Amino acid sequence: MTAASRTDQPASALLQGLAAERATGALSTGSGIVYLSDGHVVHAESACTPDLGTLLIRGGALAPDGWREAVDRAGARHRVGRHLVDSGRIGAGALELCHLGALFDAAYFALAHDRPAVRFRRGAVHWLGTLRPVPVEAVLRESRRRRDLLQRIWPEPAVDTAPLARVPGTGPAELPARRRRTLAQVDGVRTAAQIAAHLACRTFHTLVELRRLAAAGLVTPGPPPQARPGPATPDEPDTALLRRLLHALEAL
Repeated sequence: MTAASRTDQPASALLQGLAAERATGALSTGSGIVYLSDGHVVHAESACTPDLGTLLIRGGALAPDGWREAVDRAGARHRVGRHLVDSGRIGAGALELCHLGALFDAAYFALAHDRPAVRFRRGAVHWLGTLRPVPVEAVLRESRRRRDLLQRIWPEPAVDTAPLARVPGTGPAELPARRRRTLAQVDGVRTAAQIAAHLACRTFHTLVELRRLAAAGLVTPGPPPQARPGPATPDEPDTALLRRLLHALEAL
């Protein structure tokens, strides 16, 4: 186990400092975890986005047994990504492309409000391993770009995380195909992340369509699920791994 240090610095400022010192570890925020290796972002996770395994499986790029086998054989050595490529389960380019999409999606939520980071676990390494490191500045810049774009479309961030419902009394509308497919998944229960996972789509693309639907008066956020008593604490990376694997298997 690595020591976990708490901080009251905004996540973006702390990330920049960690990049400057070429740090390795896991930075936890209230809504996600960003993993660094030698000062670069190598992975990000958030409960608000489908994980990499879900995207690969539901997108048809990887069979479920291939994902499970890679995690079983290479997870403890932090080489799941490398194992997938070396075993011929998926091409390096396809894996990197899907991983970058998942990384930027999760980082957007982890850094969405730039609140103080919860903790930094120095030396923590993600079980996926390093695929294509991304400079911290590139991650921060992309997160700001996404936030600004979504704000221009519809300035209500609850659309991103709350269960979504169709606005009562609205009838069929002439919509582009992708927006029509997204609207069809709005059922009063699913969140944006669940809709994205069901459609095997990037979460950010789904957010754009959902905010456009909200701006058109077709979709509205519902009340969040009833919270359990006690303060919410982000998962440690090892616990997060088990939780994400369980969710991925349940989704199959």
